[in-house]
Amino acid sequence: MGWLWAIIVGLVLGLIAKAILPGKQRIPLWLTVIFGMIGSVLGNAVATWLGVNDTKGIDWTRHVLQLIGAIVVVGVGDMLWASLRGNKQRT
Repeated sequence: MGWLWAIIVGLVLGLIAKAILPGKQRIPLWLTVIFGMIGSVLGNAVATWLGVNDTKGIDWTRHVLQLIGAIVVVGVGDMLWASLRGNKQRT
């Protein structure tokens, strides 16, 4: 169940990150999920480092940090994907 939850969270965070970032991202959906998962892990690591990873009630700070991580990873990943693909535009 842990992997399924990670994929769902990665998909949701990746799609939200793509919606927040300006412009059109050229990464495919499968890569969006992976980048969302990586951003979630990074956000959890920062939350642990700050000591806010486990609080009473809803962990809003941790969730915001996960989203920020996903935004950063999706943004950087999109730039890397575009450079590897030769900046080809979809028509």
